[in-house]
Parts: sequence; structure tokens; C-alpha cells
Amino acid sequence: MESSELRAMKKPKTEENLTNPFDLLSEELVFLVLDFLRENPFDRKSFSLVCKYFYSVEAKHRKTLKPLRPKQLASVLTRYPNVTRLDLTLCPILADASLAEISNACGSNLTSIDLSRSRFFSGAGLLNLALNCQNLVEIDLSNATELRDSGAAAVAEAKNLERLWLARCKMITDLGVGCIAVGCRKLRLISLKWCLGVGDFGVGLIAVKCKEIRSLDLSFLPITDECLPSILKLQYLEDLVLEGCFGIDDSSLEVLKCSCMSLKQKLDMSSCQNITHVGLSSLTHGAGENLQELTLSYVSPVTLALADSLGKLPMLQSIKLDGCPVTCAGLKAIGNWCVSLRELSLSKCSGVIDDGLSSLVTKHRDLRKLDITCCHRITYVSIAQITNSCTALTSLKMESCTLVPREAFVLIGQQCHFLEELDLTDNEIDDEGFPLTLILGGVKDYYVKQKTHPLFLYAGLESISRCSKLSSLKLGICLNITDKGVAQVGFSCSKLNELDLYRCTNITDSGISAIAHGCPDLEMINIAYCKDVTDNSLLSLSKCSRLNTFESRGCPLITSLGLAAIAVQCKQLAKLDIKKCSNIDDTGMIPLAYFSQNLRQINLSYTAVTDAGLLKLASIGCLQSLTILHLDGLTPSGLATALLACEGLTKVKLQASFKSLIPQPLLKHLEGRGCVFQWRDKVLQAELDPRCWKLKLEDIM
Repeated sequence: MESSELRAMKKPKTEENLTNPFDLLSEELVFLVLDFLRENPFDRKSFSLVCKYFYSVEAKHRKTLKPLRPKQLASVLTRYPNVTRLDLTLCPILADASLAEISNACGSNLTSIDLSRSRFFSGAGLLNLALNCQNLVEIDLSNATELRDSGAAAVAEAKNLERLWLARCKMITDLGVGCIAVGCRKLRLISLKWCLGVGDFGVGLIAVKCKEIRSLDLSFLPITDECLPSILKLQYLEDLVLEGCFGIDDSSLEVLKCSCMSLKQKLDMSSCQNITHVGLSSLTHGAGENLQELTLSYVSPVTLALADSLGKLPMLQSIKLDGCPVTCAGLKAIGNWCVSLRELSLSKCSGVIDDGLSSLVTKHRDLRKLDITCCHRITYVSIAQITNSCTALTSLKMESCTLVPREAFVLIGQQCHFLEELDLTDNEIDDEGFPLTLILGGVKDYYVKQKTHPLFLYAGLESISRCSKLSSLKLGICLNITDKGVAQVGFSCSKLNELDLYRCTNITDSGISAIAHGCPDLEMINIAYCKDVTDNSLLSLSKCSRLNTFESRGCPLITSLGLAAIAVQCKQLAKLDIKKCSNIDDTGMIPLAYFSQNLRQINLSYTAVTDAGLLKLASIGCLQSLTILHLDGLTPSGLATALLACEGLTKVKLQASFKSLIPQPLLKHLEGRGCVFQWRDKVLQAELDPRCWKLKLEDIM
């Protein structure tokens, strides 16, 4: 008779004898759980460490991979067998052998690969990839400046390719692009930006052979009107970028009149300086009938003639005229268009005045995005018209509108409650209250009777806080705001994830604390040169667990204690600027090295960090960019040791005096690993008072 132990071993698994209750869950159910953990990579890691079953299931579920080093490829691809998307932007050196490993391990599973930050692979490696990974639909080869036509011919073997980026592949010519055109007939997107060896012939082949093209980027190519007829025959073309194509002029655009096809969505002709309103008038015939977005930045002056021509585009919803001189008549003509614009950009357009802008926004009441950056001549009148007419705005950028008075900003908070993005950099906004009569003028009595405005004092930033949907708020160089207004923003704008307080010198710990308490999802904050901020602010901000960008340069009261709090709690920290935080030393580098394993960029200039602290950072596997100017405690030998230990570095900014002190063979070795050195002969300068600095900037402008 069998022993009781043997009988127990033969019993089927039941809920009572399971040691791990999760064994009852199918993989499909666990996959659904993992789908909710995509946002934070640390959550997925914690999940996989719960038990062996979770470890195994997480490996099967993962579809996207971003390795730190080429030497890790074999192990990570073995662990994650179902990867379909491979991001190699953290691998600056990637030889053909590595591409062979990828193609053998992933095979037909791989659908997307990003090589835009990698070098030292050749056409042979790409050919191996294309032949073994037959389901590849997306390859990013941007910045492959050494890639030649043989490499392009290898890419052409990826017969199912749909999206291909070749930006700045300057060695590729028409021959290589022709191979791609013949081999990759399913292409829907191709970027040839800055491919200076590609001309009309290569672009024409793409247009003739790749009939499925939806998006075509030809920025800065030496093309002329010869290839335009073929391009305009593309039946599904939606997005055409001709930025900086100086060979395109008014006569080139004449072909648009004869085109029976039409661009479905976007056309970008920025910096095409040989185009005037005469050529643009051709858009109104045939090719431009369905155009929705038009970018003409730095092209032709916005005159009455130009505006009248573009007004005939019946589907236009977005127009960007950045850097173009404008006339009042031109703006008024845009206001008289029959179409209702959703997006308008007049950034750095000289000639924008109240009369023209007010007339325009009064007519286009459905605007969602408006950019009037550096429109230095507009005043309260324009802001009043914008806020009264365009109450559905979700994005308003008005950096350096220096004639707009402080009371005008109250109107933004009163009327534009749907704002998600607001840029008020370098403006006169403050926290002081204003009598209601200054804002409501003659209608004050009406509001009082209706009891809709019981308060008789309003403040600019406090009013802005009524825009509760804000996710991005930029207040850099707004020298008049204080903790009072910032605290109100923290209290009311709980969705805020980006805040810029650069050189807001009246901000102290109480304001930052209110932001940290009220905006738990904060991802980016800039408190550079807020000189009264101390470690208490950093202790408060450490509660924002999603913080990934922290800039605090020029904050002399911050010490290593505050930095340690950020490092321990904000594990997603990727960008850190502590330049001129003179009280941060090596003790601050220890928690960074241990907890901030996602850190990619750091600026340690003018701090008290020495060789020892710098060497600690070598354990951060993701670290790519390092700026270390004027570190008194840094020695040539210590620097050399630290640089050698930081294997992932791709960019280092150093004082020029170190160039002759570091062994040249070591420098060549580091450059061979993919590291680029930028030598700076920068003299230590005393910090200017912010108000003097601003006045000096205004004099230059």
C-alpha cells in the first residue's frame, strides 16, 4: 500500500494545497494586469520580482525593450523572447555582430528598431537584419552619417517596411534611395531630411514606386520642380515637408495648379525663401483643396495679397507663420477668412499690433492654440480680445509680450478655463490685487448686481490658477510673482506636470511646498536662480514620485541633504541640473548613484563635487551626458578614472585645460566607445542681479 506521502504527492492541485494562489490565474489575466503597468517601468520590475511565475509571465508579456549596452543584448533577448520593438538609443556603439545577435534572437517577431543614436554598423549588419526579420515595418536610421548606398540597398531587402527615417544620412545618394524605392513598395512614411546627396531623381523614384506614401519629409534637399509632379500624383499623400528646399520657388509651385490629386492634411514650406504669395496662390487650385495644416514659417511677408490667396483654402484649420513680417492688413484679411482656424502661430512675427490681432481673434472664435511669442507691440487690448473671443483655448504661448500690463493677465484666468498649456515667460504678471474697476471697467455694477464677482480684488497669478486643467505653466523671468500666487496654483491646478520658475527670485520654500503638495503628478520643475530656495523645497518635491526633470542651478542654499531626498524618492529622475549649487558635494552623489538608475543627463558645474563623487556616478548605467566645468576638486587622474568607468557616456562637456592633461590614447578610446567631447574655455563669471540681467537683454533686443 502506498504511503500517505506518496498519495499526497499524487493529489491534483487544488486551491487548498497551492503554495502560490496566483497559479490559479491564467497568463491572459496576468497580461491584463501588466497592461496597466506600462507607465512606470519600476512597477513592472517590482511585479516581476514577486515570484517566479510573475517573473516568467512578465518576460513573455514584454514587447518593447531598451537595452543599456550592446554586450547585454544576448542575455536580455533570451530573457524576453517576444520583443517586437527594440530601442537602441542608449547604445552609441553597435557593430554588425550586435545586429546579427538581434536578427537571430528576434527573427520574425521584430517589427520596429531604432538605430538613430547608434554608429559603427554597416550595410552587412543591416542586410542580416532585413533578411532575418522579415516582419520589420519600422526602422529609424537617423544620424547614420557614414551610411552609404550599400547600406540603403541592404535596407531595401526589408520588403514589408512601412516607416523609414534617414534624416542626416548625408552619404546616401539617388542610387541608394532608388534601391529603397524599388525594394520597399509598402512604404507609408519616409524622412530624407538633410540627405544632401539625394535630388530630384531619387525623390521621383520614391514617388513613382512607393504608391502608399502618406508622409514625405524632404527638408533641406537640393530638389527643384522636376520631382513635384510625381509627388503630387501620390494618391494617399497626407503630410509633405519641404522645409528649407531653396530650389523650390514660385514657378515650381505652378505645377500645383495642374494637379488632380490633393494633399490631405499637412504642408510645411518653412524657410523656402524663394516663395512669395504668387506661388502660394497655386495652392488654391487642386492640390490645396483638402489642406488642413499649413506651415510657412520664415517665408513670405504676411500681406493682404498673401492672406487673400490662402483664404481660398476651404479646409484649412492650422497655419503657422513664425518669423514672418506681418502687416495689419494681412492679419485683418486672415480674420475675414471663411474657414474657422483651430491653431494660429505668430511667434516672432514683427508687425503684430493690437488692431490686426484683435480683428483676427474676434473672427476666429474656435481657436484652440495660439502662439504670440515675442510679439512685443501688443498690449492689454489684444489680450482682452483674445480672452473674450477665444474662450476655448487649450494652449496660449505669449513669452516676452513686454507691453502687456499686469492687469491683463487676470483676464486669462477669468475667461480661458480650458487652458492646458500656458507660457508667460518674461512678462509683467504678479500677485498684487487690482480694483475690479480696472479689469471690468464700466460693467462693474452689472457683475456686482449679479453677484458673480463678490471679490473686488484680483491678482494675476491667482487668477491664472482658475485654469484648473493646466498641465504646463511657464513663468520664467517673471520677477514680480511671489509664493502667494504660486501657492494658489498648487492649490487649484492639480493636473500640473510641468512648471518653469526660472529666475523667479521672489519664490521661496513655501511656494514650492504648495506646488509639491497640490501637484503630485509633477514631472518637470525649473527653479534655477531662485536663490532663497533651500533643502526644504527639495524635501517637499521628493513626494512627486513622477519627477523626471529637475533644474536648480544657481540655488546656493541647496545642499546634498536635499538632493538625497530627491534621489531616494524620485526614481524616474532622468535630467538633473545642479550647476552653481556650491553646497552640493560628494555626499550628494552617493544616493544619486544608488537610487537614480534612470539618470541620463547631469550638470555638476561649479559644485563642490570631487573625483570621489564623480566616480560614484559611474554606477549609473543610463548616464549619457555629463557637464563638469569649474570643479575645483577635480584632478586629471580622477577625471580619467571616472570617464573610463562611465561606459554609457555619449557627451561630455569639460574645461579646455583638461584636454592636454588627459592621456590622448584614453581620449581616443573613449571616443571609440561613442563619447563626444566638447571643450569649453569658459571663464568663471560673477552672477548678475536678475533685474540687471533682464534690462541688459532688453537693450540687446
